[in-house]
Amino acid sequence: MGTPEAGALTEVFEAERRGLLAHAYRMLGAFHEAEDVVQDTYVRALRGWSTFEGRSSLRTWLYRIATNACLTALEGRGRRALLSGLGPDDLDAPLQPFPTDPADLVIARESVRLAFVAGLQHLTPQQRAVLLLREVLAFSAAETGEVLGMSVPAVKSTLQRARARLAEAAPARDEVLDAASPRANALLAGYIAAWEASDADAFRDVLRADAAIVPVGSPTSYDGREACLAFATPSMGTPGEWRMVATEANGQPAAAVWFRGKPFGVAVLTVAQEGIVAITLFGDPKLTEAFTPKP
Repeated sequence: MGTPEAGALTEVFEAERRGLLAHAYRMLGAFHEAEDVVQDTYVRALRGWSTFEGRSSLRTWLYRIATNACLTALEGRGRRALLSGLGPDDLDAPLQPFPTDPADLVIARESVRLAFVAGLQHLTPQQRAVLLLREVLAFSAAETGEVLGMSVPAVKSTLQRARARLAEAAPARDEVLDAASPRANALLAGYIAAWEASDADAFRDVLRADAAIVPVGSPTSYDGREACLAFATPSMGTPGEWRMVATEANGQPAAAVWFRGKPFGVAVLTVAQEGIVAITLFGDPKLTEAFTPKP
């Protein structure tokens, strides 16, 4: 493994690592599981390096290994709830947020938005893989077939079915603002200020009329501004109990959250010009530090 050839593999892998991580996340909807898949991809690539014959590019070969590792992981899953409010309760796994960075030139924010990734989980694993390889990674039909062991006609028909299913599961929302938008930043700042001050009226002011709160792992979402307020107001407590730090997740504005000095989780906002459209709450204390911007 210390040969120059193996060194070339490591160099290409490191260049593709971030893209491979995003691909595995889109396939699985779970960030930590995606990290494991990427590490497994490198180990499998090293073990199989001697059999790599150069019939495809190293990039295609790595994505083949990663995609098949994801498919294996999906086969081993039970049917568990995904995310109330973003789809039916019989999907593959709980959705997790994905850390994004404004300076990241490898991953398009649109390709990891929560609604898109949640919509992908409605597809069969093969449909998911075909759609991502063709439309996100821009693999040709022939390259996609090589990765998945499918004929070109099979790739094309699977892609058509995947597009139709995704359109039903995750309709396009052109009004959603990018995390870098000044309006998105203003709404995030207003959201944080409202919660830190325990100010229900200020919270109301940043919500759009059709806003929703989606607590991950809960069978219930809260749809409409009044429902959001009825759910949230009793939890706002007194000023100073909540502390939040602005961050970014899935290319969307987000807040790392502490309650009474202890890590609480992450709130990911979907925002439009008129206000906050959705607040997806990930109540996992481990995420607070992971999504807190480093100085």
